[in-house]
Amino acid sequence: MERLLEEHGVKPTPNRLLVARALAGSHHRPLSLKELEERLETIDKSNIFRALTVFREARLVHVLEDAGDGVRYELCHSHHDQVDDDVHVHFYCSRCHRTFCLEDTPVPPVKAPEGYAVETVSYLLRGVCPECAG
Repeated sequence: MERLLEEHGVKPTPNRLLVARALAGSHHRPLSLKELEERLETIDKSNIFRALTVFREARLVHVLEDAGDGVRYELCHSHHDQVDDDVHVHFYCSRCHRTFCLEDTPVPPVKAPEGYAVETVSYLLRGVCPECAG
């Protein structure tokens, strides 16, 4: 985990490592700040948020807005400063209110009109996950 942080130019402090490990251990699910607080009982909310802010500025996390409780975070495994090759589709379950990474489903390319500079791409499917449907 230290190597991933260093590749993104982030100093691997103990709190940052804990936050990054929590995101990495989320089983392909982006986590909200509240979920991170629940997993990281030894770090307060402001320290978690500071780590996420540093990660965001270094392009170490993807920040998603879902249809549920707002913003979620996931580690970005891209190793490029200018090009994010870790962009994938997400799925929000309207029954259990969880968001899932569909890592094998790439975001379809969309060409923006001339004059528009795309900085991030978010592609969210909404419906019912297999666990809730079954």
